[in-house]
This record gives sequence, C-alpha cells and structure tokens, in this order.
Amino acid sequence: MTRRVAVFEPGGLSRKELRALRRAAAEPSADRRDTSKRPERNLPEPVVPGPFGPGLADHGYWNLAKTFIPANQATSQQLAGVYPFVADAGLGHRGPIVGVDLNADALWHFSPWEAYTDATERGALSTNVLVLGAYRAGKSAAVKTLVARSLAFGHQAVVPSDPKGEWVRVAEAIPGGVVIRIGGGSGARLNPLDRGPRRSDASDEQHEKMVRQRRITTLVSLVEMALGNTRLTAVEHAALHEALERSIRITADRPTLRDVYEHLGNITAERTDARLAEGAVQPRFVLRRFVDGDLSGLFEDESTVAFDKDAPIVVVDTSELFARSELVAQLTQVCTTAWIQAVISDRSARRTRYLIREEGWRDMTSLASLQMFQQWLKLSRHYGISNVVILHKMGDLDAVGDADSKERNLAYSIVGDIENKFIFRINHQETSSLRERLNVPASHVEDARRLRVGVFLAYVGQFAYVVDCFATSTEWEYDLFTTDEAIESASVDDEALSYLTQEDLDELWPEPVDTDVAGWLSASGKEQ
Repeated sequence: MTRRVAVFEPGGLSRKELRALRRAAAEPSADRRDTSKRPERNLPEPVVPGPFGPGLADHGYWNLAKTFIPANQATSQQLAGVYPFVADAGLGHRGPIVGVDLNADALWHFSPWEAYTDATERGALSTNVLVLGAYRAGKSAAVKTLVARSLAFGHQAVVPSDPKGEWVRVAEAIPGGVVIRIGGGSGARLNPLDRGPRRSDASDEQHEKMVRQRRITTLVSLVEMALGNTRLTAVEHAALHEALERSIRITADRPTLRDVYEHLGNITAERTDARLAEGAVQPRFVLRRFVDGDLSGLFEDESTVAFDKDAPIVVVDTSELFARSELVAQLTQVCTTAWIQAVISDRSARRTRYLIREEGWRDMTSLASLQMFQQWLKLSRHYGISNVVILHKMGDLDAVGDADSKERNLAYSIVGDIENKFIFRINHQETSSLRERLNVPASHVEDARRLRVGVFLAYVGQFAYVVDCFATSTEWEYDLFTTDEAIESASVDDEALSYLTQEDLDELWPEPVDTDVAGWLSASGKEQ
C-alpha cells in the first residue's frame, strides 16, 4: 500500500536544515503508525503472525485491506422473486378473469374491447387475437375460458365452423346457446350468398356495393379453391359476374349457388359471346359439385336456418363434413364464414362478438379469400368483432400458395399484423418463425418452448405477460373445456393386484440351458 506524505517547508532554512527536515519526514514515526487493532479494521487475526501472514512461508495469501464483496448479479426473473415490487401491474380489473399473472402473482383480466378503448400506454390498437401453440398446449381450453366468462359481461360468441365438434359441448352447456349442424343428414342448409341485414350506418349505394363485393368474393374463393388455388382469368371473372347479376335480377335479390350454376350453363349454351361462353365452362364445373356432387344439399339453395342474433353463442357444427376430405373442409369453411359475416356485419346493432376461427389458415387458402380476410380484420373493430385466429404453428401458413408467392407473403403479413397474441408451448421448429415472422424476442421464444399446459405468453399492445389459465379454472370448466376426454389413462384396480409366490416364479422361470460343450456337440432331439 503506497503512503504519500505532504511536507510543508518553511522559508529561510539552510540546505542542511532542509535535508534534516526531509529525512525526518521520510522516517516513520510512532504517532503516524496505525495503532488500531485488527478487529477494528474488519480483519480477523492472522493464522501466521507477521505482516504477510502465510503468503511468504506457505505460498498462501493474506489481504491486509478490507474485504471486497462484489455486487450481486442476477436475471430479471430471479430479481422479481427477491424484489416483488418490480413485477408488472397487469391490465387492471376490467374484463373477465382469464388466469393468474405469474410475474405479478395476481389475477389477470382481459377483454379485447376494454384494451382497445384503453387510452393509456397499456391499450391496444386492435380487437383481434392470435392464438398460437402446439397440440395439447391448452389453446382451446384457454379460448373457451375467455369466451365463456365474457358472456357474463354482455359479449357474444360465434363459431362459423367447428371442425372437431369441441364447441358443441360448450354451446349446449350454456343456456340459450344455439348449435347449427351441417351434414350428417341434418337437412340444414346455409346460403353463402345471403344478403344479410341492412346496415343503417351506410348509404344505399355503399351497402349495395359491399353486398355485391362479398358475394363475388365468395364465388371466386370457392372456384379458385376447388381448382387448386389456380387464379381465374379475366374472362372467367366476367362470366361469374354476369351469372351473378342475372341471378340477382331473376330471384329478386335472393341468389343462390344453384342459380349461378344454371346461368353459367345458359351463358355457355347461348354462345352470343364466344369468349364469355368459354370462360363460363370452368366455374360451372366447380359449382356442379355443390348442386349435384358431394356437397349437394348443404349450400346450393336458400338457407333453412336463421341466425339467432340474441343467442349468447352460436356454433356451426361442420365435423361431419370435415371427415370427408381436406378440400371439402376448406370449401365448407368458406361458405359458413361468408354466411356468418353477412348476418353479423351490422355496426348499428351495438353488439360485441367473438368470432372464433378454428383452423384459421383455412380462411386464407386463396388470394381472394386472403383479401376478404384482411379486409374483415381491418373492419372488425367497427363491427364490434374480435376475431380469434387459432393456429397450431406458423408452418400452417405454408399450405397457402407457393414459396415466396404473393398469397403466402400476404398470409404471413396478416397474421403478423394481429397485435394481441396468446403464444402457448411451441416446438423447437417454430423458434425461427416466431422471431422472424412475429418479432418475438429470443428470450421469450426460449421461454415459450418450456411452458407447461395452460400457460401462455400474452402480448397486449406493447406489454407482455405470463398467464396460467388453468389456475383459476373450476372443475366444471375444466371438464367442459378439455379436449382430451378420449385419451384417458388405463384404470388399475389396486385390490386386484397380487404378489407372486416362489412356486409361481419357479413355474414362470425358464429351464436352465445346458452350457456343457458335450451338450452343444450332441445331436438334437429332431436328429435323433
């Protein structure tokens, strides 16, 4: 340790006196020595006496200065347990309870409409929600919990297509719930070209334009999807437009797929315009599937069921049709979604509804359906709609178009623009997609791989939360919302178990093998 001494030399001294003064200052004196004891300097008594302790004799060390303790270093997750006051405050108490915020150890409330109307920094700019996670991660149960508890707040729910029949149990358990079954001999029909209710917030011209746009978009989506996502030519578009206009005029604005199919045939038979007649051939072959094919009796005529706008939840059960083929499932989802959108797109109704899109990628299988889906997401907040898009993985969107195609890029863009996200446990193959497509931080992606069932990362606006949905589930809710009732562990009757005795073991034990060399060389029983 370096010791510095300042010496003040008075003037008028000779050289001899200055040398004597400097010599005296350099020599240590008894009064300048540190006479404090070692305990007073926070030092224990040395094991080996002397100023250096065992440093010189035993190649050890001894620190003569005060002990230096480095500052504690830890992650934010560890510090949250040491200092609970750094935990997030959450979204407040508005909206239904969805689960427990594991960071704050408090109840987590969420409502997309409350988040949208929140003017603080915790607010969101959209009412739509993306739900992403692997199989058996708890996605369906969490969404059902949110929807069922939101009914008490005056919200409603609509499931345009229930491919697995999971929501049927929920609708039947809720008083006033409505289930519309399509296929399976039910006899119910839905007309995807229904006009829908009159919107009071739009002029007559605007309303007519929106109805016409929705109808032609539905027709184009059905035809392109059946053709393997092949885009229609300008002539085929013109033929569909002409057939639709004729159907509207003849049926007094109540067109059906059967009417469009018949007028396409008339255009082909008339031959007044050769090119238009040629363009009507391909769409007519596609619509024939709805009139005389495997989808007949479902969507080709006027609707036989009505949408109950006062029901707390309406579910369209399409599980019978989804068992036929993937194409039938996609066509069915387009038809049911178009019918639902026609009857709920009324802003003047002042209603707030969840629109649950199971297997959401099926709504984005063609360019026309993608554009319609994008427009619907943008206008959802004006209609009081919260679209809940459920995906198993980002790779589901790889079924949309070809690699680097306009359709696939648009699908990824649509999903990435959904601000509110619930991310459940993911597979390791999805890590790069979450970082690149959804801009999820790398640390959050690693956390998502280790989430247990029912726990999800919730992104609402600019804030993120870790929520355990099952922590607040009642036994009634858990039994109703679970989707693993078909997979149960084998029941074991403990009373039927018995211990094996020595005699039982002797009977089951194999006979000893003859290991003698002579036995190996002797002939077998067959040879003898």
